[in-house]
Amino acid sequence: MPEIVLMGRAGRIEARYHHSAHPAAPLVMVLHPNPLQGGTMNNRVTVALYSAFVENGFSAIRFNFRGVGKSEGTHDKGEGELTDTAAVLDWIQSINQGERPLWIAGFSFGALVGMQLLMRRPEIAGFVSVCPPANLYDFSFLAPCPVSGMIINGENDTVCPIDSVNKLVEKLNNQKGIRIDYRVIPNCDHSFKNHLDTIRTCVAEYLDVKRIKNVANM
Repeated sequence: MPEIVLMGRAGRIEARYHHSAHPAAPLVMVLHPNPLQGGTMNNRVTVALYSAFVENGFSAIRFNFRGVGKSEGTHDKGEGELTDTAAVLDWIQSINQGERPLWIAGFSFGALVGMQLLMRRPEIAGFVSVCPPANLYDFSFLAPCPVSGMIINGENDTVCPIDSVNKLVEKLNNQKGIRIDYRVIPNCDHSFKNHLDTIRTCVAEYLDVKRIKNVANM
């Protein structure tokens, strides 16, 4: 899992990248929570998401948004962070030539940025969003949401309360052709203490379902 440095519009972007040994491995980008609350690419939920995809055969990258760690620039309330993410997407595609599934995953603020990029890059085939902050941001831009995905939330989350996430999931599931696999983890708050393995299990189960559907449609 080497440390790498990419170039974004604000300067250097610090990242960690795992390259799958499989020549046609799918790709995923994993986005961390709000830097203003201490979020980094080494946040344990972010790392759990990253590990889940690596364990399921993906080439995976996680990185620090601008102003975090060794990444240059300053926090930009989501706009610059979206630009950072697009730059990372361009990079991971540049070293993985050919058609292959591309996914995006994010935790909290990272889920927001990831779902915004989802609307701008049609090559993104799936997503996993953990605790999307639907209580703090307007997710009406997902109209229509271009692909199905998974949303995970803790039952006792007070940062991204479950009521607001329930409403977001209901709106998405009411869109034609969209199916959200929604997992609520009992007795779990925003920290996911003692529930990181559950995140990895949820992602693995969802990826298995997607593989089965893909085979059935061949």
